[in-house]
Order: sequence, then structure tokens, then C-alpha cells
Amino acid sequence: MAAEALGWWGVPLGILAGTLRGSAPFLFVSLGECLTEKSGKINLGLEGTLLTGAMSAYAISYLASDKWGIPTTISPWLGVLVAGCAGMILGFIHAWLSQQPKVNDIAVGIAMIIFGSGIAFFFGKAFIQPKAPQLPTIDLGNWSTMPALQSALKISPLFIFGVLLAPLMAWFFNSTRWGLFVRAVGDSPDAALAMGVSIKRVRMLCIIAGSFLAGIGGACLSLYYPGLWSESISSGQGLMAVALVIFARWNPIQCLWASLFFGGAQAIGPALQSVGVDQGRYLFNAMPYILTLLIMIITCSPKKTLSGAPGALGTING
Repeated sequence: MAAEALGWWGVPLGILAGTLRGSAPFLFVSLGECLTEKSGKINLGLEGTLLTGAMSAYAISYLASDKWGIPTTISPWLGVLVAGCAGMILGFIHAWLSQQPKVNDIAVGIAMIIFGSGIAFFFGKAFIQPKAPQLPTIDLGNWSTMPALQSALKISPLFIFGVLLAPLMAWFFNSTRWGLFVRAVGDSPDAALAMGVSIKRVRMLCIIAGSFLAGIGGACLSLYYPGLWSESISSGQGLMAVALVIFARWNPIQCLWASLFFGGAQAIGPALQSVGVDQGRYLFNAMPYILTLLIMIITCSPKKTLSGAPGALGTING
């Protein structure tokens, strides 16, 4: 509505607002997947983790404030913590299954999508109607007298945390001993074994930590933007994050830029609709999926070697 009041000037403003709001789930899930894939494993089950995190965060935020008497300033953050823990549980299951002999990561990932989604849908039915307290926002637009700009520049503290986490993760990979272990396990398991590194332990920890971040990404959806719980809330963002990590060449800093890019693409359709552009709205709303498909087509050529790809990624356990 703000974009409509401003006319065509509202379109870039709407895209900016959508980018700042919609990129947070992409950011957390892609950073989690980047950590997982750096260890040589792939977790397609993050779509189920994202849904479980969104449902858990919303349910705990509602129950904590409405049933348990916890202040509404605290209950959303409790929901975020529980969402991360729920992600860790699913991550542990995925890590254990995917490291069994002769088990394929893709098959386990598909199973975890079904499992995580089923858990979210089953336990989340009771929380579709109730209104849960939302996360607070940082109002960066208070200097302006324009309500539309003030609304566009309201961002979540979780988004700030994700922006800071990207360079911190890059530093971890490049400048720490544990980061060296993760890269060694992902690039050359034999070299990691020669260093005395436990491959299973490193991969287990990476998958669990990556799933924790994906769970927080789900909390961004239900407690920030769009700020509700429904069974279609993720819209495939967990699966798109896998393509996003490939697009970012397994670099956490580039995951940040790619997340902003995907978040902006997601905001094009609503921004144009707000000024009355209805023709082609389905195409604009499908932009994130089109980008994902293009990335998959471009990167699936057997004649191309992707720079930055971990050497052991996608191998089957012996």
C-alpha cells in the first residue's frame, strides 16, 4: 500500500523492503548449507528443517506468552532458540543416516524433507489461527518523515546477526584450525585421516550446526516476515538455498550477496502488483524459482568444474 501511495517510486522502495525482509531466511539456510557442504556432505532436507523451525518458533512464542506467562519481549527469542534446537535434532538424524555405509546424501535428504515437513504440519495445525508475538525490529528509517520509508527500513536483529555471521564464517574457514579440518574433510578425506581428523565427527558437527542455522531461518519466516505460520510458508526456500550455495561458490561472503539477490528477486512481483501491474505477475512471482532452475542448468554441465566445490561433495559412503 505504501508503494501504491508513492506511485512508481514505490517500486524500488518495495523491492528494497522485500530484500531486507525476505533475504534473512535465505541467508541463514544458505550459510548452514555452506557449512555442511564444506565438510563434503549435502543436506537437501533443509526444506523440512526450515518448516520445522518456523512451526517450532511460532508455537513456542505463542505458548510462552499466552499459556506460560512469559513476557512478549522474551517469548519470540525463546521461539528462535527452540527453532534452532529443533533444527539440530533433525540435523543429527540426517548426519547419522547419511554416514551409514552405501547411503546416498540425496536419498536421505528427500526422506528428511518428508519427515521434517510431516512433523511441522502435524504439530502445527493448532497454531495456524492463533497470533504469536513477533520479533522486534530495528527502525533504521526514523530519520525520515515518510511512513513508507520508515516501514521499508524496519529490519530484524536476526538479519543483522546473519550479516555479521557471513564474514565470521569466512574467517573460520580460512584462519582457524577447526576451519582447516572442515575444509580438509570436504576436499580430501584421505588427507584429513592422515592428519588424525575424525571425518564422521567433523561432518556430524557441521551438519548439526548447519541445521541449527536453518532452524533459525525458519524462525525468521514465522516471527518476522511474513510473520505467521502456515503449511506453505517456506515456498521451497530450503531447496533454493542449495542452488544459492552453488551460485555463491561455497563462499560465505558471497552467500550473503546471493541471499540479498534472491530476496530482491522474490520482492519484484509484490512491488509491481502494489502499483497495479498485474500482467505477468505470475512470472515475476516465480523469479526465485527461475533463478534456481537457471543455476542448476548452468552448473550441471559435465564439462565444467565448479571453482570452490569441495572434492568429496556428493560421494557415497563406502
